[in-house]
Formats: sequence, structure tokens, C-alpha cells
Amino acid sequence: MLSLTASHHDLDLPTLERLSSGTHRVVEADLVACDAISGAVVLATCNRFEVYVDVSRPGGTTDGTPSADPVDDLSGDGSALAREHASAEVARVVAASTGIDPDVARAALTVRTGDAVPHHLFSVAAGLDSMVVGEREIAGQVKRALEASRSGGTTTSALERLFQAASRTSKRVTNETALGAAGRSLVALGLDLASDDLPPWRQVRTVLIGTGSYAGASFAALHQRGAEDVRVFSRSGRAAAFAEQRGAVAVDDLLAALEDADLVVACSGGGRQGEGGGRTGGVAVQPALDAAAVLAARAQAARAVGDDAPTRPLVVLDLALTRDVAPQVGAVDGVLLYDLAFLQAHSPQLGSAVVAEASRIVEHATRHYVDGEGFRTADEVVVALVDAADREIAALVEQRVATARAAGVEVDVEEVELQARRQVRARLHRDILAVRSEAAAR
Repeated sequence: MLSLTASHHDLDLPTLERLSSGTHRVVEADLVACDAISGAVVLATCNRFEVYVDVSRPGGTTDGTPSADPVDDLSGDGSALAREHASAEVARVVAASTGIDPDVARAALTVRTGDAVPHHLFSVAAGLDSMVVGEREIAGQVKRALEASRSGGTTTSALERLFQAASRTSKRVTNETALGAAGRSLVALGLDLASDDLPPWRQVRTVLIGTGSYAGASFAALHQRGAEDVRVFSRSGRAAAFAEQRGAVAVDDLLAALEDADLVVACSGGGRQGEGGGRTGGVAVQPALDAAAVLAARAQAARAVGDDAPTRPLVVLDLALTRDVAPQVGAVDGVLLYDLAFLQAHSPQLGSAVVAEASRIVEHATRHYVDGEGFRTADEVVVALVDAADREIAALVEQRVATARAAGVEVDVEEVELQARRQVRARLHRDILAVRSEAAAR
């Protein structure tokens, strides 16, 4: 198992934004086309991009050929060449999707192998690796990443076990620690910070940009606070269905919706290829909301009431890593822009005891998973050893009987088979003991 990850922990936000500008176009099917990769799951969220790949092949080795030494397979070393090739292929696919240099993509991705892979994923699913520690949305994103891979036919039994174990770990943290009980999220943090500059929530007029999972979480958080006037805009054309399901109002004209808005929550995923806008890693990015649109909307609002300029502030919350909102919007008079960098700087820290308790659950879950995989691998290797022994016995019997008959010697086939079994089974017993011992040592 191999993981290649980039998150706010590994990179500064501008670099992560550059890397993530086209990762929404990275699909598992492109990854499994690589000979060394038998399965892949992509986990892409607002502040991380991660790829988990299975570099194993049926028969014991990464290249699909039978293993000469099953004990070596069990050790977890596998083929370093195959892992290196898989890492290079992931970087190549990411580079092709984002328009950045493959060497830059490779340098930006943190590579994990062995026990570090489940430990990292379990920490991510539990919210320990999030920008807002204890974030609740990430557990659902981990689950949906596996479902997407499953739908695309790119998962494997090993990846299924890994991600299902991650979901179980997340549930334990939620049920057994104050980390899960806190119900923290990036959306909630942004709304809490914005509330000081807004009217009472029942009076807040909100424009929600996006219809994805974070838009759903944002709408739920707004509804929980008592916000009733929520208008949904999406460039994908899915606003009507999203709004109908939630009792909101879909809008086609973003500028018109902005004229009397108090709050904009943008979480559509930002970067779209097109003319204008900034450039991120060679890919032209056009934000959903730029300064010109905000200026035009506020000027229209002022004309509608006969004022030179609107007196009410407009709070803009940009939750998209690849920026739904152009940075220049923050320079418009009367506009307060809260982006991921701002939220990261103002994210409150949980007490060390709470984090330590959740971390202990992750450590225990990792050991349990690794032990289980070790014994599972041992069982598979034992089956392979027995099958190979049976084939060797049959070959020895055939060879010895043929040699004897060619020399004109009558042989007892059953006796020849018994001798061959004794010879092979003695070595097989030693090999099985070695495999079991290796599994227990892990």
C-alpha cells in the first residue's frame, strides 16, 4: 500500500492551491492504467489532495509474477522499484491534470508506505489532521472517496479494508471522545467568525455558491443557526435540484442576488478553466466571484436606495482551496473576505488531553489493522506455499516414475508419491513456521 498526499500540513496554501488547481480532474482510472498499480482511491477536499494506491498483484509480487520467497513478500518490503514507478505515475497524472511540472508535483506529494499509510488515513478520517482539528465533514468525504472508487471499479479488497477500517476508527473517535462531540468544522468556524459582522441570523440574506458536499454542510450550518433566506447559485446547473431538496431558492443571476446579500458562502471548488482570472500552475482559473462583480452589485444596490454607497457590510466566506472568490474582493470597501488562510490563522486549538485521547484510538486502530493484515497475508502465503508444494510433489512423482520406467524398472507409484510428499512436506513445514513467525513478529 502506498499513499501520496498534499495538505495544509505539508505545504503552504498558495503551493497547495497550485497543486490542487486541476486535481478535480484526477480520476482513479488514469492511475490504475499504470502496470504497477492495481487499485486507487482519490481523496480530494477543500484543503487536501491524497491518493491511495494498491501496488500489489495476484501471485505475491507487484509485477504479477510468482514470488520466489513468500517470506520476503510478508516482510512488507515488496518491490521498491514498483513503488517508485507507482509514485512517479501518480505524480505524472497529477501534473497532467494541473498543468504543473511532474517534478514539482512529485516534490509536493508526501509519500508514505507501510504502517504509515493506515496511521495517516485513520488520523485524517478522525479529524486529527484537519485545518480545524476535529472537523466532522472529513469522515463523510473519506467514505465517499471509497464509494467513488468502487463505482469506477478501481478499488481492491485491500483498499476496501483500509478505508472501512478508517471509517470505523472515525466512528470510535466520534463516540468515545470530546473531539467528536465538539462537532467542529471549517464551515462552523467561518460562520462563527462572520457572525459578529452580520445581522441576527434570521435576518441574514445569504448567497451560497456551490452544490457539493461542503455546500450541503454550509446550508445545514446556516439552517442550524436560524438563517432562513438562502439563495443558491451554481455554474454547474445543479442549483435548482440542490435548493429544492433543502427548501432554498435557486438563482441564475449571481450579481442580482448579491445586491441585497449580507453573506456569501463560496464552496464550489473554485478553479475553472477559462479566459481571465488568475493563473495557477499553468492552468487559467476563473473565480466564481471577482471584485468587478461585487463592485457592480454594490453600486446597483446603492442606486436602488438612492445612496452613494451601501452602508451595510458584505461578509464573504471562501471555503474553496482553489478560490471561488478573487483575493481582490477583500479590497472592496465594505466587504470582509474570510478565506482559508484567514480561517487557518484563527482556528482554535483543542486541549492536548482531548487530542491525545483521540490519538490513542488511532494508534490502537492502526496496530489492530496492521496485525490483521499481517496475519491475512500470512494465510495467503501459506495457501500459496501449499499449492506450490502440491505442484512440486506431482512433478517429482512424474519425473521419478518416468525415469524408472525408461530404465525398465517397475515402481510402486504410491510409494514414490509417499517419498516425494515426505521430502517436500518437511521443507513446507519449516516454511510455514517461518511465515507464521514473521507474521507474529509484525
